[in-house]
Amino acid sequence: MPYRVESIKVNGSLMEVFIFDPQGAGPHPGLIQCIHIPMGHTGIENDSFSLKSAQRYADNGYVVAVPFIFHWWPKSAGIEVKRNEFRDDWTIADLNAAYDLLAGLDNVNAERIGIFGHCWGGRVCWVGAGTNPRYKACAIFYGGRVKRVMGKDNPPAINLASNIACPVIGFFGNEDENPSPADVDDYSEALSKAGVEHIFHRYDGAGHAFQSFNNQDRYRYKYSENAWDKVLAFFAEKLR
Repeated sequence: MPYRVESIKVNGSLMEVFIFDPQGAGPHPGLIQCIHIPMGHTGIENDSFSLKSAQRYADNGYVVAVPFIFHWWPKSAGIEVKRNEFRDDWTIADLNAAYDLLAGLDNVNAERIGIFGHCWGGRVCWVGAGTNPRYKACAIFYGGRVKRVMGKDNPPAINLASNIACPVIGFFGNEDENPSPADVDDYSEALSKAGVEHIFHRYDGAGHAFQSFNNQDRYRYKYSENAWDKVLAFFAEKLR
């Protein structure tokens, strides 16, 4: 799988950013991909879901930057440590650094950059869109914990809805518990109150991680492909 890795410092810590390039000189629209929390792998290089997802967007004409936002901990650290010590203020710095890197690439149209993420990354891209008004589109895939505080003195992510300056699309399974359908209702209400253009797609018979082809218990091919069609149409409309 063709990609290259850039390393940038964020508040003194080195962060890897995986770059996937489409064919052609561009300039192309860009996407920041927010990864899910590492489970059983050491980094992006061993995360087949994130790698193949990024490549699929690149195959559709986007330069994709995938920052390893868990660089604050050793790659060998357990998921519980990363989950419990996660801080939104660190993550905002990571995303802004990755955004600047992506926007500065010669083959990227810096005026047409979006953000997306799955699972933990779905929450992260909500935080990114709520703290960087330069994004032109945001896609959230079953992001949980949006109503929670991550890190002392940070607001709950849902409170950032009023700062989101781009349209949002969301994809959720009605059998999911994190976020639950009631959580998704709260997300939609927060965006509506903030006047944020958004559309949420909800799937009966699907739970969390229904796009995860590498988890046969959760993967739902029909709904996954439907979501792919919809998100690619959304980004084509908003970023091209």
